[in-house]
Amino acid sequence: MAQAGDALAHGDTRGFQLAGISRSSDLRLSGGLAQRCRGASAYGLTLPQAREWGLYASRGSGCSSLGIEEPPMFIEPALFLVRPDRTLYYASVQSMPFGRPCFKEMFGGIEKAIARDIPARGEVSDENFG
Repeated sequence: MAQAGDALAHGDTRGFQLAGISRSSDLRLSGGLAQRCRGASAYGLTLPQAREWGLYASRGSGCSSLGIEEPPMFIEPALFLVRPDRTLYYASVQSMPFGRPCFKEMFGGIEKAIARDIPARGEVSDENFG
């Protein structure tokens, strides 16, 4: 969460917008992220909506390793960087509470890819496969 503010600043300068999406309707995790996302936040995500995004759902098991009480069911985090033309540039979907992207490394790689005009990966669809 602390890195989200830095990611927002870096994303803005590279033409991306950071959006916060949560299943929580009570804004449980909203605090800083909702303010940093400048209104690009969504709460109350349903399980079918989460599945449309390819997100994973988990059952809470008491307190997390950070000592935070987990809700009975929650959506695991994901990060999507979307270009202004609404095409996906980067996606990281998590199924575990570790191994999350390091924003500094991620944006360092993105800077290199943009400077070298390397296109985003995953551009093959059913229509253009083959």
